[in-house]
Amino acid sequence: MAERENRRGPRRDRDETPEFADRLVAINRVSKTVKGGKRFGFAALVVVGDQKGRVGFGKGKAKEVPEAIRKATEQAKRQMIRVQLREGRTLHHDMEGRHGAGKVVMRSAPEGTGIIAGGPMRAVFEMLGIKDVVSKSIGSQNPYNMIRATMDGLKKESSPRSVAQRRGKKVADILPKRDDAPAAEAAATEEA
Repeated sequence: MAERENRRGPRRDRDETPEFADRLVAINRVSKTVKGGKRFGFAALVVVGDQKGRVGFGKGKAKEVPEAIRKATEQAKRQMIRVQLREGRTLHHDMEGRHGAGKVVMRSAPEGTGIIAGGPMRAVFEMLGIKDVVSKSIGSQNPYNMIRATMDGLKKESSPRSVAQRRGKKVADILPKRDDAPAAEAAATEEA
């Protein structure tokens, strides 16, 4: 019996990974009216991420708040997605996400912009590790729909490396030539 407990010990330590940060987005108190009065329950919405490109969300319901948060956190860890970030701080391209009546628009931003996003979207970006992004929620303000729409948009993101691999080209062939453009403009103005 003692051997069995020792074998389980390290596994329990592995499950409790401190590398993930979590953010409580919303708690909803619901009541059920029964013969003797009201019974209260709690629903929690949690976003979990490693702040290095992985994020997930989960919801949990229980009679007590801590138990609901624990359930939501476990579900969020199981449903994590990986998002490719440009320079580890912003998105590669602008995108749109939808879920139900919720619609969100996310745009990449230059360094120093910060996270310009409201409530639930901000939690997703902070847990993901994005430092510069401009976003707008259009439509539903329900936190569940906003987070699902944000995750939908993030799933659509593709990095230049993944696009190049899919097309069978090099990354340099796909990215626009930015260094040549100013030189060509300067040469054109000198000739004129």
